[in-house]
Amino acid sequence: MCGIVGYIGKRDAYPILIKGLQRLEYRGYDSAGVALLNGSGELNVYKTKGKVSDLEGFCAEKDVSGTVGIAHTRWATHGEPSSLNAHPHYSESKNLAIIHNGIIENYADLKGKLQKKGISFKSDTDTEVLVQFVEYVQKRKNLDLLTAVQLVLHEVIGAYAIALLDKRNPDTIIAARKQSPLVVGIGDDEFFLGSDASPIIEYTDQVVYLEDGNIAVIQRGEELKVVNIYNNKLFPEIKTVDISLGQIEKGGYPHFMLKEIFEQPECLTNCMRGRVNVEANNVTLSAVIDNKEHLLNAQRIIIVACGTSWHAGLIGKQILENLCRIPVEVEYASEFRYRNPVVSDRDVVIAISQSGETADTLAAVELAKQKGAFIYGICNAIGSSIPRATHTGSYIHVGPEIGVASTKAFTGQVTVLTMLALALGKERGTVAEVDYLNIVKELSLIPEKMKEVLKLNDQIALLSRMFTYARNFLYLGRGFSYPVALEGALKLKEISYIHAEGYPAAEMKHGPIALIDSDMPVVVVATHNAMYEKVLSNIQEIKARKGKVIALVTKGDETISKIADEVIEIPNTMECLEPLIVTIPLQMLAYHIAVCKGKNVDQPRNLAKSVTVE
Repeated sequence: MCGIVGYIGKRDAYPILIKGLQRLEYRGYDSAGVALLNGSGELNVYKTKGKVSDLEGFCAEKDVSGTVGIAHTRWATHGEPSSLNAHPHYSESKNLAIIHNGIIENYADLKGKLQKKGISFKSDTDTEVLVQFVEYVQKRKNLDLLTAVQLVLHEVIGAYAIALLDKRNPDTIIAARKQSPLVVGIGDDEFFLGSDASPIIEYTDQVVYLEDGNIAVIQRGEELKVVNIYNNKLFPEIKTVDISLGQIEKGGYPHFMLKEIFEQPECLTNCMRGRVNVEANNVTLSAVIDNKEHLLNAQRIIIVACGTSWHAGLIGKQILENLCRIPVEVEYASEFRYRNPVVSDRDVVIAISQSGETADTLAAVELAKQKGAFIYGICNAIGSSIPRATHTGSYIHVGPEIGVASTKAFTGQVTVLTMLALALGKERGTVAEVDYLNIVKELSLIPEKMKEVLKLNDQIALLSRMFTYARNFLYLGRGFSYPVALEGALKLKEISYIHAEGYPAAEMKHGPIALIDSDMPVVVVATHNAMYEKVLSNIQEIKARKGKVIALVTKGDETISKIADEVIEIPNTMECLEPLIVTIPLQMLAYHIAVCKGKNVDQPRNLAKSVTVE
């Protein structure tokens, strides 16, 4: 959520900033703005409610000259979405401008103190408090911008990624971060700034990922300088970004979400490359090899995650317990961090996050570390905060995911959890060799089976038209398919705004069955596994109450196919791997229903891709 872009160099800044904001639109936002220092020394701020395209329209007749600038997309926290609350924010004198991601928790106290000093505020935001405070300190003590920022950040409680301009020092951007991501791109006599690397990769692949407490002094014609709030000089590592421009463009698809659904076979191949060997008889994870003692001695595994990653964790729980015979708990990170949980140095905590920046998950990691647990991270974004905060872990390597509703990241997370269970189960001696070899072989075949499922896209698109009228959906599954039902319901909610709930199929008669009538579509995962007869009974109960059943069945099914209203056939696979196959039709169903309803699939309302605040 929220996006930061900055530029200083020889080029016109405005086109680079606008294109950067467009690259960050996937993060979710409700307003946008830009601040530019022109050749006459003027600091111009333009901002508006709405999309980046609205900002472009607003700026059409404005002076957008200048080779230094910062820009922002805002996701409202303090104050409603409006041009007044949009970033950047001026200081009272209009000498300074700031953009900010995160939340300043003690902003009200700081604002009250500044108001007593006679400073007035134009917005409802916590961000304006920051820039007014910086200017107040700057004036009172006659300080340069860097020193004033350092003093202010001593007083600030909360999370932030900030960038500031001072029109009296037009060749400098000051940027700082704490618990909110910020990346500096290093070009040829030019610098770029971004919430992530996507606005930067078109211009350079050399970046510095700022750490918590880092302040970057970005000056024209100088080398990048990084210090902390105590002005100690730091020496961050310059890294090469492994993302191509093509990966963050649609490539001919109408939406990023559909592109990312269709990328899943290739993504899982990349996820398994170098881990599942060519002969499909072994899984090797360096994190398991290098940390064998911690993992083998674990008395319990705790998975912490949010949203879709939490659903992946529920699947991981089942396969880890089955293959490793270790008790596994799955916690919402947002609850875990405030619950004073019982955690010891014999516990392994697995933190799952697509972005690697999820605020609640990151806080849960820090809490577990304080209690002595060994932390294993599963993330997609290389160089993000959670991989840096954990003891070890595995990247899912599925490439950038731009659509807000997660698709390929989910299947990538489930794949990594499966490989972790296989590798750890083999080391512990808790999985029979024949079972191990069968699962590894079948896992290697999943990408090809995914390709078969993707051929159902046209069928599901046609089917979706029948259900755009629905106001409610139920999703049912058993065993490994129960979390898939939760994930399918979440996808529909996120992008079509239809209310949907996922349940274990057996729980239907403990309440949800009261909702079933001829207007209630019920999606049932009814593949041919150990629970087949039980799920069949649930479907008969739904039909007896005139419910509309969309059944996902194993190819060749002849029983449920006769009683369900609509049937989607999927390839046969092992029960523990079914989530990787079954989830794709549910993603496509949600996608096509949302398209039929005319919704913004890639940027659903009120949602953000990277949830960097509580």
